[in-house]
Amino acid sequence: MTLRIDPAVPADVQTLLSLIRELAEFEQLLDQVVATEAGVHDALFGPRPTAHAVVARDGDAVVGFALYFFNFSTFRGRPGLYLEDLYVRPAFRAHGHGKALLKHLAKIAVERGCGRMEWAVLDWNSNAIAFYESLGARPVDGWTVYRLTDEALLRTGS
Repeated sequence: MTLRIDPAVPADVQTLLSLIRELAEFEQLLDQVVATEAGVHDALFGPRPTAHAVVARDGDAVVGFALYFFNFSTFRGRPGLYLEDLYVRPAFRAHGHGKALLKHLAKIAVERGCGRMEWAVLDWNSNAIAFYESLGARPVDGWTVYRLTDEALLRTGS
């Protein structure tokens, strides 16, 4: 079979949400998934899309996906590509599909003139860390991710 990576289309939304849930279960974060088909559809295909996704298929089988968006680096003065999620289903791992997805996104970043591509990885996910480092990615030392959600976000934003 041949791997194919295509931009997501509206008909992929249900599949994407299923993959998002599989990823969350793998990351032991399923209880945090509140995304809905309508929300994913609006984010990817609504009047003001805020994210993009690609779907990897091996023949007719959906093997994984990547969801990303563009940010901006003031220091570089250029856009960046932020990889929010990359997931390959367990049965299809170790066949080069994850690498193909990352290469596909790196090509998009280069074509869009991005100065960098970045993502976060759970510090216990040693397989992913080894994989990313094998491609030349390096951790960003000295930075800690902060996040506002739920009531803290509402309180701060009001």
